[in-house]
Amino acid sequence: MITRLAILTVLISGAAYAGDAVVVDAKARNTGSTWSFDVTLKHADTGWDHYANGWGVYLADGTELGYRILAHPHINEQPFTRSLSGVKIPDDVSGVIIKPRDLVHGVGPEFTIQLRP
Repeated sequence: MITRLAILTVLISGAAYAGDAVVVDAKARNTGSTWSFDVTLKHADTGWDHYANGWGVYLADGTELGYRILAHPHINEQPFTRSLSGVKIPDDVSGVIIKPRDLVHGVGPEFTIQLRP
């Protein structure tokens, strides 16, 4: 007989299986007074209760400059790329950090991208 604890353990294990969302590539381009970003994420989305649900662009001090919401799972599209435009970055900043998120684990490993030499 399966106990409630056993069922709960299986459910939690399944949710944890997908792991963190990870940035596998990011490209930035200056579009005049703002920047556009193309970010490729990889995450073992399992459905509506565990998927990569966004990524943000941050300064080294943690200031958020822009955020891209991902509104649905990408179970059969891995890795996948989404864009964000209109990001204002101070002229004295040479690089930014991309932080991916998923519904279960929150913020994943940071990815640094250089904007200027």
